[in-house]
Amino acid sequence: MKKYIFTFLLALCIGVVGWLLVLYNDIRGDLDEVVNYNPPMTTQFFDKEGRLIANIFNKEHRLYVKYEDIPARVVEALVAIEDTNFFEHHGINPDAISRAMIKNVKAMGYVEGASTLTQQLIKSVSLTREKKLMRKIKEALLAIKLENVLTKEQILERYLNQVYFGHSYYGIRTAAQGYFRKDLFELNLKEIAILVGLPKAPSFYDPTRNLKFALTRANQVINRMHTLGWINEDEYNDAINDIPTVYNDTLTKNKAPYIVDFAIKILGKDIEDIKSGGYKINLTIDLDAQEIARNALKYGYDAIVDRDKKLQANPINNVIKKADEEVPVEEGYFVNTLNGALVSIENSTGKILALVGGVNYEESSFNRAIQSKRQPGSAVKPFLYQTALDLGYSPASQLIDIGRTYEYESEGEEKVWQPKNYGGKFKGIITLRESLIKSRNLATINLVTDVGINEMYKGLENFGIEDMPRDLSITLGSFSISPIDMSKAYSAFSNDGIQVTPYLINSVTNVKGETVSFEPETKYVDSPEQIYLMKTILKDVVLKGTGRRASVKGLELAGKTGTTNSNVDAWFCGFSPTIQTVVWYGKDDNTAMRRSEGGGSTAAPAFSYFYRKYLEIHPELDRKFEINTNVKSSFVNGQKEYYTEISPLPKVQMPTTSESSDGKIIEF
Repeated sequence: MKKYIFTFLLALCIGVVGWLLVLYNDIRGDLDEVVNYNPPMTTQFFDKEGRLIANIFNKEHRLYVKYEDIPARVVEALVAIEDTNFFEHHGINPDAISRAMIKNVKAMGYVEGASTLTQQLIKSVSLTREKKLMRKIKEALLAIKLENVLTKEQILERYLNQVYFGHSYYGIRTAAQGYFRKDLFELNLKEIAILVGLPKAPSFYDPTRNLKFALTRANQVINRMHTLGWINEDEYNDAINDIPTVYNDTLTKNKAPYIVDFAIKILGKDIEDIKSGGYKINLTIDLDAQEIARNALKYGYDAIVDRDKKLQANPINNVIKKADEEVPVEEGYFVNTLNGALVSIENSTGKILALVGGVNYEESSFNRAIQSKRQPGSAVKPFLYQTALDLGYSPASQLIDIGRTYEYESEGEEKVWQPKNYGGKFKGIITLRESLIKSRNLATINLVTDVGINEMYKGLENFGIEDMPRDLSITLGSFSISPIDMSKAYSAFSNDGIQVTPYLINSVTNVKGETVSFEPETKYVDSPEQIYLMKTILKDVVLKGTGRRASVKGLELAGKTGTTNSNVDAWFCGFSPTIQTVVWYGKDDNTAMRRSEGGGSTAAPAFSYFYRKYLEIHPELDRKFEINTNVKSSFVNGQKEYYTEISPLPKVQMPTTSESSDGKIIEF
């Protein structure tokens, strides 16, 4: 009988072993995911000073940390509460399994587990979390095998990066930064205890929701460490009584959503795993400038809304012309869909310091700085005037500021175009400088007519302006351009003839530590001498022209206003000695704003706000433009004027009076 029992038991053992071998052979591939651990990792964006702008990820917010960067205290606390014999066992803990089995049998159910950290890692990465015997057997077999493949340190590294810590935080480094705004090496013992106690029940012990329970669990960790003799009495008392500050931050911490969207759009073309590859992306952005830019845009927006409210008080202001009739409009008509954009770059490099694509990202994520193409109006005039300067005109050249009538055919119909100056008046003969300072439409049209459309067209193309009509409408900026492209075009003025392409990304570093850096893209457009002539005129635009509201005390600025027909668009494009900024306002549906809204009244104040505030935190900025020693000067009619060999002063002095077409004498 004994022989049969022995034979049966032997056969049973052989059968069990054989079954386990077959089972192991079927599941051993499940270890590949653990051995070749490659979890989705959060990509982070940083500003030029290394400050975090945003975290982006698909489903799991994970900031990876290597074992050598994990403090010993973290490892001690984890092992103390979860698997005291971790460094002694070979994947499973027979003693713990025996104790758990006895308790579960007594309770007639599953009340206690006996998983080692190795088993927990396998369960988290490769197996389901169901509480079934077959899963536990698989888990044990894989744990034994894993301990023969990986070192204890490698297992801990994977565990601490894989495990869920609640609040959508995966990995202990993520949890440390999320809950405490600290990196691992900055944590105190109580904070470490809170974190290592979380995986047992992440939702229940979440310190942002249940701090009391989180602290109780943390004290269990500290008690265990004290019992094991791993911390002394003073450390124990300090930790037990400590109540850390816990933060309930958003996961992305996105401080510049328009910027991050733009960066993802740029990089997404070449990096498929941009949201899961764990990249470190250093941007050109200055977070301080970005905040000021956002406030500046809102400042200008609020001023438009306030003016509209005041005008609404009188019903006569709430009408528009339709078919030669005054038609009442609904309340808010002139500010509905109102928005704006701002782009600020370094003159010399094109690095984008700030970019705001709208007044409120939460209401509209459409990036008007990049995606919206609008008519620039008079903001195009400096490019036309620069073309004239390069063809032999000078700032003192005489222009004719009188009206003309143009007849043309459109779709088989004869039409008449009679352009006007703002305000309807004209001055007769004026200088090129005064014409641009006062943004005279008629003088500009006559200048373009005299120079020739083809020459002006080539001049605009030289500045990188594209998709323009080949007619006189380019004089008034009738084509469409985005604020970012306008910024690129204007950089030829701010950077002394060398145009720079605005760019956002300084460098990208992958998880292997390999870095790709980006450099400025430049293009020679004009000589510094010729550009300096225009710079002196654009300075006068701010000092005494249409851009006076853009001025900032103690800082030299140059720029140009732009307003389109019916006040649909309002621009100010300008620069200081080191920084260039383009501001635009308009309505998303391309309908008109109030007649009170234009480049000088609407965009220029926001431009000024940006430089005033930025100068407060960066008083070291260059305040004055450098004088170009290759440019000569002389006095014309009592006024100092600049000239070059290409743009000599006129030989005949301008008369002091001129007669307009209606017979009136105009004084100069």
